[in-house]
Amino acid sequence: MTWIKTLSMDDDERVRKAIEEERKLYPPEYATPVPAVFNGFAQSIVGSHTLIPDALYHAFSTFGALMSPDLPLTRRQHEMITTIVSVTNRCHY
Repeated sequence: MTWIKTLSMDDDERVRKAIEEERKLYPPEYATPVPAVFNGFAQSIVGSHTLIPDALYHAFSTFGALMSPDLPLTRRQHEMITTIVSVTNRCHY
């Protein structure tokens, strides 16, 4: 949960647009949030970016570009890489 003020998609049209536009770049399998780890935007890293919608869009559209199905890595390879990076960084996510 973030400790700063956050905005929801309903609070600010710029936030809604930024989130909708960056989501368009994600592969289809990333479109559905996983209930076990998604508690809403206010309690996520996305929520912490809502005060600066342009930064939100650019930060998370980068992820969408990196996950493009046009790139040579498979979803399985992406998951392996992110797992190793998280373990190396001792990240609990």
